[in-house]
Amino acid sequence: MTAPVRIERDGDVAVLVLDNPPLNLFDAATFDALEAAVAELGRLTDPALADRARAVLLRAEGKVVSGGVDVQLFADAAARDDATDVGAQLWTRLLRVEQALEDLPVPTVFAAHALTLTAAFELALACDLLLASEKASFGLVEIVVGLTPSMGGPQRLAERAGSARAKELVFTGQRYDAATLQTWGVVNRVLPVEGFAEAALALARQLATGPTVAHAATKTIVATAVRDGVRAADDVVPAVSGALFGTDDLRGAVTSFLADGPGKATHRGR
Repeated sequence: MTAPVRIERDGDVAVLVLDNPPLNLFDAATFDALEAAVAELGRLTDPALADRARAVLLRAEGKVVSGGVDVQLFADAAARDDATDVGAQLWTRLLRVEQALEDLPVPTVFAAHALTLTAAFELALACDLLLASEKASFGLVEIVVGLTPSMGGPQRLAERAGSARAKELVFTGQRYDAATLQTWGVVNRVLPVEGFAEAALALARQLATGPTVAHAATKTIVATAVRDGVRAADDVVPAVSGALFGTDDLRGAVTSFLADGPGKATHRGR
């Protein structure tokens, strides 16, 4: 049987594919495969690796990105005598996966071509950029089983859209179209259905050709500002951005700029 989550390679882009037909539900096996795949992405994007991946794309096969979590998983946990501990362990584990994805030292892009519910939406919110087709829709619908989204979704939604919007989306359990979430600042770009997969891969390829170490520095600065404030981000800039002067990418780009003008440098990610 094909693994419900797999990694493919497209040159400098590592592609994580969700493929658990027909609805790409997150069951125990899918969460296991996701955990292993995100760990593998950590290895593939390691700066010490000679042929490291320099961008990551997350996408799904099938008519929907995901119909959410297999509710049997929750039923099994709730039926146990130690249900509270089991629930806490589940969320601790999945939050580690979410954070590992978020902390990858390269740009990450989530491509939502259609319906994207619960765990899949929470994964999307851990990525740097969220692309959606015109027919995509999103929801954190855990209220239907008496839960709140606990894989990092509410807090990351609040980070993008503000606390009131995050509460609205979770409290109502409604589905929101891509255009609405773009106006909220949750979705970066809404693209036509035709050619969507190719456009998402093209963006990931573009990001992979950039100055990878500088992109990692950007992620560090922005994450610090969001979590600890602007002055805290200011404090990390000298070390994080200062180190870029020792990279081949900066040296080569500066030489190229002075000789040929802007936009002609070739970056190698080191």
